[in-house]
Amino acid sequence: MNKYRVVQYGCGKMSAYTMRYVYENDWEIVGAIDINPDIIGKDISVVMGGDAKGVVIRDAKEAETVIREAKPDAVIITTMSLLEDLREPLLLCARLGVNAITTCEEAFYPMNSNPTLTKEIDRLAKENHCTITGSGYQDAYWGNLISTIAGSTQTITKIKGSSSYNVEDYGMALAKAHGAGFTTEQFEKEIASVDNISDEERNALIESGKYLPSYMWNVNGWLCDKLGYHVIRQSQQCIPTYHTEDIESSTLGMTVPKGVCTGMRAVVTTTTEEGVTLETECVGKVYSKDDFDCNNWEVIGEPNTHLVIERPATVELTCATIVNRIPDLVAAPDGFVPTSRMGELKKYQK
Repeated sequence: MNKYRVVQYGCGKMSAYTMRYVYENDWEIVGAIDINPDIIGKDISVVMGGDAKGVVIRDAKEAETVIREAKPDAVIITTMSLLEDLREPLLLCARLGVNAITTCEEAFYPMNSNPTLTKEIDRLAKENHCTITGSGYQDAYWGNLISTIAGSTQTITKIKGSSSYNVEDYGMALAKAHGAGFTTEQFEKEIASVDNISDEERNALIESGKYLPSYMWNVNGWLCDKLGYHVIRQSQQCIPTYHTEDIESSTLGMTVPKGVCTGMRAVVTTTTEEGVTLETECVGKVYSKDDFDCNNWEVIGEPNTHLVIERPATVELTCATIVNRIPDLVAAPDGFVPTSRMGELKKYQK
């Protein structure tokens, strides 16, 4: 039975679960990396709780040294949401020949949003014989579940999906990426305006690596790759969300006033050569006391199937998926390999 050695890159909210799950699988954390001066130099138990583990969190400036010394089977990266923001750690792992898996949402299928950087990571990973991938909640609940339902459907005309999540659970970077705390004018300028462009302009942005995809942009690409669909056109619209009253945000460290954005709805539409349309949206915002996570999908055709999952534990499911994908990561071919090409997600058995 393999006993995987793991380095945790990013010791924030998500890592409290990923590191615990690694230990619960009888694997080992052999290194930890972060940029927060408040936890650098301290044992990882300050993040994950429990007794000291004898693993000290090191400064991200020492990341190469940590990885070289630890010689891990895999690096778990739980930091930012855009591939460009992970350029340094992903290229470092690829250059060192170390497998890496990340919660970065764009990394789920970055071929359709930042192909230039994806190809660079892929080339280095192949040269140095390792695998890089992205996974998380979407791997199961926006990906494998939907492809399984599609596999039980005789004729498909449309796939519709909607998923909501509380940006409070994922930290400042994700909250800002959703426009939480933005004025309407700021949201329009910094987020919505990116998609008020022609297809040609969007394609140029994608090739330059400057496009800002919503989560469903990459999910639609993943589903088309998994199901064998060929994309004709894909478009995206980002719509701000508001609350009827002032609402507290611990992540933003502020009260979001009525009339200020609490987050956004991102709607992605994909048309394919096969005649199947994908209409998907993700709703990420600061939750009120009445809001809760929900995952709602329809596969429309013969027959129609409607899947609703209320109140999924999105954070825990994301982290368990990441950890349970490590055996697939280690066994996968060299290069940047999306989980759409790794087979079905399975629970690791000790």
